Amino acid sequence: MRRLCLAAFALGLTVAAALPAAAQKTSVDWDHSITDFSKYQTYTWVKPVRPTSNPLMDQRIVAAIDAQLAAKGLQKAASGGNLLVTYSAGVRRETSAVVTGMGGWRMGGGMGRVDPVTENKGTLVVDLADGQGKSLIWRGVATDTLSDNPDKNSKKIDKAVTKMFNGYPPKAK
Repeated sequence: MRRLCLAAFALGLTVAAALPAAAQKTSVDWDHSITDFSKYQTYTWVKPVRPTSNPLMDQRIVAAIDAQLAAKGLQKAASGGNLLVTYSAGVRRETSAVVTGMGGWRMGGGMGRVDPVTENKGTLVVDLADGQGKSLIWRGVATDTLSDNPDKNSKKIDKAVTKMFNGYPPKAK
């Protein structure tokens, strides 16, 4: 019984330690000197700074951003928009360790194993610039662990872009 409790405790610690790593992180920042974002009614796409290596994912990113901008009441323009929109995407490999097994650390014995885990962390940056001055006025950033399943990644893109644009237009402080 004691071993079963220790094994359950070790499993619980492993799961609890993995939960924060699975959480999607988003943040937004903006030019605080701009107090009226309502003057931006149209937007034009600019070639992505760093597109993905998969054109299908690029299409999904653009579609997700288009949907959020349309939901905010902005109209897409072929050229001359009040806002210039672009994005940048990147992937980095992260390696961590997962400890499994059970042990008697209080008694100095036990069995355990440390396994390396490699994950791909994706970062998506969305930039909105003033159409006249070309200066950056708003930025959204999202980071999440990527899947080998493109459908799951598409859902993560939609969720990330939605979370980002919850912060647009920025609320005055």
